[in-house]
Amino acid sequence: MIHGLLWLPLLAVFIGLAWAGWNEYQKLETYRQWADSYDRAKFDIYSVLAQKGDQLTWGKATRKGIVQPQTFSLNDVQAIRLLVDGQAVDLQAPPERGKAIELEFEMSNASVRVPFTQINLAAKWGEVLLKDWGKLQLVPPSSEESSLSGSNGS
Repeated sequence: MIHGLLWLPLLAVFIGLAWAGWNEYQKLETYRQWADSYDRAKFDIYSVLAQKGDQLTWGKATRKGIVQPQTFSLNDVQAIRLLVDGQAVDLQAPPERGKAIELEFEMSNASVRVPFTQINLAAKWGEVLLKDWGKLQLVPPSSEESSLSGSNGS
């Protein structure tokens, strides 16, 4: 009987680990289904981030879906920065360690901070999004827009 009582805490730990693993598996499956409709996506324990064209969507993954999703356009972004422990760092040479890692998207009326668990992953996303953002800044207005803005209603 004593041997059975000694194994009881181990059984409880095993059941707890199995439940935690199942919970994470459900989150990943939910994320995988959500990410299928995007061009590029990332998952970590702090947040999910996805891009389709110039639209970025981010939120938090749970077993039941992505909660508090927020979407914004790269066209509205004025600056993209990598923040490590609240300080802006160089995307090309990020520090090796940090506690709070975020990509900050500064817009005219607000800023959005997307948390990351790894500095390397955040830096790579920052570089790719900066390239996409730069391409959007270089695109001239379409001929329809320029003809509409050039005509004064005559």
